[in-house]
Amino acid sequence: QLQLVESGGGLVQPGGSLRLSCTTSGFNLDYYAIGWFRQAPGKEREGVSCISSSGGNTNYADSVKGRFTISRDNAKNTVYLQMNSLKPEDTAVYYCAPVRAWGSYCSLAANNYNNWGQGTQVTVSS
Repeated sequence: QLQLVESGGGLVQPGGSLRLSCTTSGFNLDYYAIGWFRQAPGKEREGVSCISSSGGNTNYADSVKGRFTISRDNAKNTVYLQMNSLKPEDTAVYYCAPVRAWGSYCSLAANNYNNWGQGTQVTVSS
């Protein structure tokens, strides 16, 4: 059974950093691209970052470019999202999701993903 568990969220001051982890089980991560998404209250889920199955291709939403970095460690079945210079507008529940894909495929479109974790809350506030 395909499972994902997000962790690492919390309360941080503006300008601070957090590292989110997406721990996977029930499938071979080597064959999947992973996306990170977020959803703030009253807003639609939006793509934040994604990484291809090999890790060779990454993509970021314009709002987080230069501040967030996605990476993966397939040996640990885990994908990370390093978030620096956090802003209040980054406040949301953050989710990860897998999509079976080859090569450099990586998508920020939520409708390309079918399996979701429970999410981890990130709150940026002074």
